[in-house]
Amino acid sequence: MLLASAVVVWEWLNEHGRWRPYSPAVSHHIEAVARAGPRAGGSVVLGQADSRLAPYIIDLQSMHQFRQDTGTIRPVRRSYYDPSSAPGKGVVWEWENDSGTWTPYDMDVGITIQRAYEKQHPWVDLSAIGFCYVIDFATMGQINRQTQRKRRVRRRLDMVYPLVSGTLPKSQSWPASPGAAAAPPVPACTCPQCLLVMSVKAAAAAAGPGTSTLQPRKAAPAKPPATPKPPVPAAGPKAPDGVAAVRGSLKPLAAQGGRRQAASTPALSSAGASGSPPGGVGSSKGSRASLGTLNRSHLQRLAIAQSRVLIASGVPTVPVKNLTGSSPVNPALAGITGILMSAAGLPVCLTRPPKLVLHPPPVSKSEIQSIPGISHSCRKTTKKQAKKGKTPEEVLKKYLQKVRHPPDEDCTICMERLSAPSGYKGPQPAIKPDLVGKLVKCSHVFHLHCLVAMYNNGNKDGSLQCPTCKTIYGVKTGTQPPGKMEYHIIPHALPGHADCKTIRIIYNIPPGVQGPEHPNPGKSFTARGFPRHCYLPDSEKGRKVLKLLLVAWDRRLIFAIGTSSTTGESDTVIWNEIHHKTEFGSNLTGHGYPDINYLDNVLAELAAQGITEESLAQEKD
Repeated sequence: MLLASAVVVWEWLNEHGRWRPYSPAVSHHIEAVARAGPRAGGSVVLGQADSRLAPYIIDLQSMHQFRQDTGTIRPVRRSYYDPSSAPGKGVVWEWENDSGTWTPYDMDVGITIQRAYEKQHPWVDLSAIGFCYVIDFATMGQINRQTQRKRRVRRRLDMVYPLVSGTLPKSQSWPASPGAAAAPPVPACTCPQCLLVMSVKAAAAAAGPGTSTLQPRKAAPAKPPATPKPPVPAAGPKAPDGVAAVRGSLKPLAAQGGRRQAASTPALSSAGASGSPPGGVGSSKGSRASLGTLNRSHLQRLAIAQSRVLIASGVPTVPVKNLTGSSPVNPALAGITGILMSAAGLPVCLTRPPKLVLHPPPVSKSEIQSIPGISHSCRKTTKKQAKKGKTPEEVLKKYLQKVRHPPDEDCTICMERLSAPSGYKGPQPAIKPDLVGKLVKCSHVFHLHCLVAMYNNGNKDGSLQCPTCKTIYGVKTGTQPPGKMEYHIIPHALPGHADCKTIRIIYNIPPGVQGPEHPNPGKSFTARGFPRHCYLPDSEKGRKVLKLLLVAWDRRLIFAIGTSSTTGESDTVIWNEIHHKTEFGSNLTGHGYPDINYLDNVLAELAAQGITEESLAQEKD
């Protein structure tokens, strides 16, 4: 129980273990249903608040989000924050992703950024909360402390998240009120999505709690809802030809299936049919039947029977994924999905999901071949210290021309006019703040003071990357810890590349202690998931990619030490913006084949690190 005022933010758990906030509008919608208690049915259709979330339903008793078209289930939670923090003021901080759209930060990150912004700090370092980023408020940019990559950030105003005060109910407590079984039907909405949820609950109520056998049940004639819709905006489409069209959509299909199917499949009635309240309160004890309490065997048998009826009718079928997937929510994903889709008259065919194939079949040593045109089959790296003896000013002098008459524009590093002194407020380099220089390749102009400061905050390896266009001057190197890279050909083909064999790359990096070039010198770092196996087609372009990856390995650009985006662990070895395919025979995670654009994409990523075919000639020299 809580006794103080707070703002409520509803969040869902993504595949990387991070809690992602719903928008203020969606949180208001979820909170309204949560406050209504069992009378609202305990299920939230997110499409009513945001049409982009039309496939999603939240079951408040089990506190899980369910996606109807794929069967994916994710935990949700109800979090409370200080009303004076960012969500209590309607402030949202976002970063620009690679596709050019804006992504909100996790709520704790956004609150940290807003707190520093309100205190008028020039920047905020997010390493204290596990992220290797610095937010520069002067440039409104996010800077990766390891790679120096910069992204735009923005601050915008949205709705304030719902405010609660006084004694708050537990988020998963849904007590049935006295006399709930006799309560009249109170449909939350008559849109198709709500009717789907109501149909599932009505079917469960017909069987009763703990029932393991299925009994035939007749559906009462459809009646229009007795009560109007609540004042919640419905984003979903209206039911065609009235609500009765959805409610009775299964009756003609069931008739085609024959007596056997009709005897084993109860009709799916909607809210109000046969006197059943829409909340699913149909047992003598008045207990609530929800998605989290339905009987597994009941729903599986029901969904399969419905599928057989549809298949027998000759209607094309839609596969449902995750049939055998395990989940903390009972019942089976396929059972829930089958019933929800069947209730809407959609054809359903239960299929087993594709299996994750990370590794190829076993390969003997005699089957492994070296790669023509590439010497050796193993490459090791050690810690390479940056060249000493040259000051930052001496390094930058090679890439710059002094500008006596600066143009009338801003320096994109400090955002001050080039005609004015540099606005950099950190440690002061030994150079005048009003000097201006132009990079010789790309012709972008900056304060020399700002460029020296940027260089000092980087790897200090004698190279420089233009912060505006990312043009690289010199040879860029990284901070990859010592390790070993093996590569060879195996006699198996990748999906989408049946005409050639496969290049297998094996990376192995042991744990160790961070050096002076790493985020936390002297502190130990972990190395999870090694050895890591990666795959390329043994084609002309695949071998070209391998040669460039070898250059990237030698320049210590494949891996870095930082915070894992998958686990949230800090001080661990992570990938460094050059994507690899780690899935051999499938593409369930997005890191496998077939992927017709992968080789071109990774060549572009290597070029962004300064590694091109010209680099191969430089390595030979």
